[in-house]
Amino acid sequence: MPGYAVAILVVSIVAFILIIILISSIRIIKQTEKGIVERLGAYHTTWSTGIHMLVPFVDKISQKISMKEQVKDFDPQPVITKDNVTMQIDTVVFFQVTDPKLYAYGVENPIMAIENLSATTLRNIIGELDLDSTLTSRDIINAKMRAILDEATDPWGIKVNRVEVKNILPPKDIRESMERQMRAEREKREKILLAEGEKQSAILLAQGRKESMILNADGEKQAAILQAEGKAASILKIKEAEAEGLRMIKESAPDSAVLTLKSYEALAKVADGQSTKIVIPSDLANLSSLATVVKEVTKDK
Repeated sequence: MPGYAVAILVVSIVAFILIIILISSIRIIKQTEKGIVERLGAYHTTWSTGIHMLVPFVDKISQKISMKEQVKDFDPQPVITKDNVTMQIDTVVFFQVTDPKLYAYGVENPIMAIENLSATTLRNIIGELDLDSTLTSRDIINAKMRAILDEATDPWGIKVNRVEVKNILPPKDIRESMERQMRAEREKREKILLAEGEKQSAILLAQGRKESMILNADGEKQAAILQAEGKAASILKIKEAEAEGLRMIKESAPDSAVLTLKSYEALAKVADGQSTKIVIPSDLANLSSLATVVKEVTKDK
């Protein structure tokens, strides 16, 4: 084989190898990641989103770190309360990497470190609370754990955003006692509600009876008033009619014959009544004598 052909073959092989090396040195960092680049085993730089080129045989990406918020649900931990009750509590931690370099070099296995730290912190907090306080103070426990974990993980480039106590599981005998207590409390509330209902019902019935009696009394009162007013109006009409009759008689100026006839009619009505004393004048035509008779009869009544 001629020498120039060998040279061309060698150059082609070298060029192909260089192209392969260059292509393999290209790295793409996603939007939610950061790349930790080491040069000759030491930290060199942190790559952000985009296309980057490694120096062959010198640089390497030691870690790709997610910058998204992460959620870790840790297994239940046995803890002892202030009043010596052992219970199981599991927690959920929400955290986010803020410094990729500190996260990569600050601690070995950061997730395990957070789990162990949360377990010890939880034991310390629960050890200061009794059983009842532990069951009713989740917000206080969450706030204390978040503050302690956030401060402890700051040198690791981690920001703890939130800590939630997921489950609190007391011993079986205490759970049964709590269930009996809750059942008794529910029965007590039920009886109280029933008693309150009966009380309100009795009050409403009494108020109804009272209002009914008041309305009946008002009705009888109004009826009596209307009846009395009717009688008064009737008497008034009668008296007005009598007055009107007398006025008409006076205006008509009746003669002595008419007056004598009316006197006989009046005397007949008087004789039909309960009178026991009747004085009859000798001269019935005398009007003054007739008036005396009527007056005497009226007095005897």
